[in-house]
Amino acid sequence: MFSWIEWPSRAVRDEAMPKVMQDPRLQMDVNPMPFDGKRLIFGGFESIIDE
Repeated sequence: MFSWIEWPSRAVRDEAMPKVMQDPRLQMDVNPMPFDGKRLIFGGFESIIDE
């Protein structure tokens, strides 16, 4: 899955981004990722749509 954030302006983004990064839910020591990124990239992909 892929997602992104659309900010209303650069000023809003610049103000909010430090607050987002301080969120304890994003801290790796408190909440580690449920997968290994290297394995995800090199492990291959499975097609979810057949042509």
